[in-house]
Amino acid sequence: MSPILIIALAFAFGYLLGSIPFGLLITKAAGGPDVRSIGSGNIGATNVLRTGRKDLAAATLLCDAFKGTIAVLIAAHFAGPTAALIAGLGAFIGHLFPVWLKFKGGKGVATYIGLLIGLAWPGALIFIAIWLLVAWLARYSSLAALIASALTPVGLLGLGEPNAAALFFLLTILLWIMHRANISRLLNGSEGKIGAKS
Repeated sequence: MSPILIIALAFAFGYLLGSIPFGLLITKAAGGPDVRSIGSGNIGATNVLRTGRKDLAAATLLCDAFKGTIAVLIAAHFAGPTAALIAGLGAFIGHLFPVWLKFKGGKGVATYIGLLIGLAWPGALIFIAIWLLVAWLARYSSLAALIASALTPVGLLGLGEPNAAALFFLLTILLWIMHRANISRLLNGSEGKIGAKS
């Protein structure tokens, strides 16, 4: 099989896995509202939490993370490390822009972590540690994700993972773009803090 075909198949495989809208599927299966009709309209775990169901939000977080992990592990097993990176890119883009939902998906934090687990698990520990520290200090979930993602590629370089660092540099740019509304609210002081009542 030609390298170009392998890359195309790895990307398509990752995209299809990444595009599974677990937040929407889980809330509907539990008899909840269409998560797109509440809060931010996002299909991610943070918006699912606005349904008042912490269990559904946790399930969404885990599923959105591990669809990325599964994509890269399967691609690595059958086609090698380069295919795993390509599948990871596909999974992330699939989560952000799922074809099934008119390309309106999540913001990518959970899938970002899942990809780290599959490609360079110490990087996931770095991300989570930074997220927890910033969230504890500032009480902003979005700010924690932004700072953790910005520092993750640097951490991957320090771990001797230049290819993963390059991929996550690109994913970080995409994650920041998806958080542009949060960035605006952080700058004008209207972003909601963790644990704050609406």
